[in-house]
Amino acid sequence: MQMDEVIARINLLAKKAKAQGLTAEEIQERDALRRIYIDAVKANLAGQLDNTYILEPDGRKTRLKPRQ
Repeated sequence: MQMDEVIARINLLAKKAKAQGLTAEEIQERDALRRIYIDAVKANLAGQLDNTYILEPDGRKTRLKPRQ
């Protein structure tokens, strides 16, 4: 499933939840889709941070270090 499809389905389930409520199966599907979306956002952010450098005043580029 592409991310656009995941987001569209999450939005559809959100509208349905507000209008009439969700069945137990739909709630489980919504939770699974939200987890997929959150994991994708976290992976994207981690990838961006892995390729981020700090430009020091003397001109050196220093790679960001992971927080402990």
